[in-house]
Amino acid sequence: MGRIHRFRCMSSPMLMLNETMKKSIVIVIICALSLSQALCAQTARSLFMKSDGKQVSEIFSDSGNEYKTVGHHGPAVENTYMALRIYFNDSGAIDVYSKTGRGMELEKYGWYPTEEEQRKYGLGCDEYLVGKTVGLGGIALWDGEKEVKLKATRGRLARVGDTKKGCYAEMISYGVPYCGDTVDVRVRIDVTSKTRVAKVTAEELSGKKVRFLTGVNYPEGAYTVSGDGYICVWGVHPADVSDDPCPVGGGMFFRKGDFGEPEKTEDMIRIVSGPVSRIQTGIVSASTKEAELNSARRFESYMSR
Repeated sequence: MGRIHRFRCMSSPMLMLNETMKKSIVIVIICALSLSQALCAQTARSLFMKSDGKQVSEIFSDSGNEYKTVGHHGPAVENTYMALRIYFNDSGAIDVYSKTGRGMELEKYGWYPTEEEQRKYGLGCDEYLVGKTVGLGGIALWDGEKEVKLKATRGRLARVGDTKKGCYAEMISYGVPYCGDTVDVRVRIDVTSKTRVAKVTAEELSGKKVRFLTGVNYPEGAYTVSGDGYICVWGVHPADVSDDPCPVGGGMFFRKGDFGEPEKTEDMIRIVSGPVSRIQTGIVSASTKEAELNSARRFESYMSR
């Protein structure tokens, strides 16, 4: 009877190394995905009809005015420092939701947390009053003599979406009467997880040259200053949803070559571009309730850096 040989299967060093490498790669991938998700979680976007509350990527309106029917009064985006919305009407205005910390609030609490939620969870509040202005970095046109609102005669499209670094919200106004012609104007806000500055882009979609009007509005008694490519405003807005309005800041960065000198009106520090088809600015908001830019001095120092 033949001898039975019993073999013991041993893993070679190379096989063991490969298995270790595979596990390491898996761990790296999981960590990378977790980091990516964490970064993405630092921005958010929101667009929905009040009638059903369902999040959508776009809403088109023939009338161009869905201010009362759309959540947040228009498409909204958020980073860790603030939330911003573009009004779904002819105003071209951008409004601010001031925040107190680093958490995300837009999806869970909307634009209007209760006073109790604000006290209990340290939530932000709608402290900013746009009024009849374009708010913080909103867009109108300039015909050489006066401001021209973005009155849409062929409808308006609101849209939100994700980018590689964050989120965006935009509004396209079709058929805006301007200087004997009609133009199609897109206003877009981009936010990322790496900076508190939101980027605002305005453009005429067919490439026609127009003069854009933008700037930062301010309340009565506010501290205002403009300098080398920036606008800085700090004060208490008479916000009608806050029992105890606090000082907030609004600021803008802009390229001097794209605009004329800042002009102070009764409620705006505004700038007007030359004839162009596209402009970009950066907008910033701050609040006394946050830890970083919680005073006029700190905010001005940040804006004038």
